[in-house]
Amino acid sequence: MQLAGKTLSPAALITMVQRPFTWLTGSLVLSMVLVGCSTNTPAPITDIHSSTPSAATTSAAGQSYTVRPGDTLYKIAQQHGTSVQSIASANGITDPSQLRVGQVLTVGGNGGAVAVAPPRSVNTQPVTTPAEPAPVADTTPPAATTPTSPVDTSSPRASDADVISWGWPASGTVIQGFTANTKGIDIEGAIGDPVTAAANGKVMYAGNGVRGLGNLILLGHSNGFITAYAHNESLLVKTGQEIKKGQKIATLGQSDTSSPRLHFEVRRRGTPVNPMSYLPSR
Repeated sequence: MQLAGKTLSPAALITMVQRPFTWLTGSLVLSMVLVGCSTNTPAPITDIHSSTPSAATTSAAGQSYTVRPGDTLYKIAQQHGTSVQSIASANGITDPSQLRVGQVLTVGGNGGAVAVAPPRSVNTQPVTTPAEPAPVADTTPPAATTPTSPVDTSSPRASDADVISWGWPASGTVIQGFTANTKGIDIEGAIGDPVTAAANGKVMYAGNGVRGLGNLILLGHSNGFITAYAHNESLLVKTGQEIKKGQKIATLGQSDTSSPRLHFEVRRRGTPVNPMSYLPSR
């Protein structure tokens, strides 16, 4: 997907939903397009294209590749004709934000090796590309709560709230507000209720590879925004699909949570922000 002028993959977005999902300890493109929730499947990663190819050398398990400045898992996968998920699985990567310059990855082959630690003399700064939203990933789910009193959903309007036309992803009542731990809000409902896209965008991830979030969708939007939709009963879209605001993308469920609900997050350039500062009044 295109995000801030770059192309995001299905695996790094979940990344965005994940580190602050620490939409989520080391683990949708959106996987973003994120951000701020249970299987043992390595979390998909969302990254941005980089145009400088690097050489790979053949190893017993396929090829070994040394990470260079500006690399992302998506770029590496494209260069070697494989998928982000395959590389992540082959190298035991659960937190794409920890990709390091000098790190040796196994690509291609049967994918059984684990990433080799970078040499001590190598610069181990995280690989980032200027102006791209830094994908983040983690696997600590927000605490499930059953509020006994109304949730305070008041929040000042964000200064950039109008750069995108926003809409509510579900019609229920907000039963859990935004905090540093929840990274988003929870909207109650009944199993099977429609879950709709909060804005125009592209599916960065659709699956259940993020522990604690159940069936998850990540959408990438313009201006560096990503939205996450977790705990769904069923997913109605696929990675790479273009989506319109208000389009039904899933049905509300109870996957990896204590009661039927939609966990909804908004990420702005990788940072979780209060959805109530962006969603319209209702």
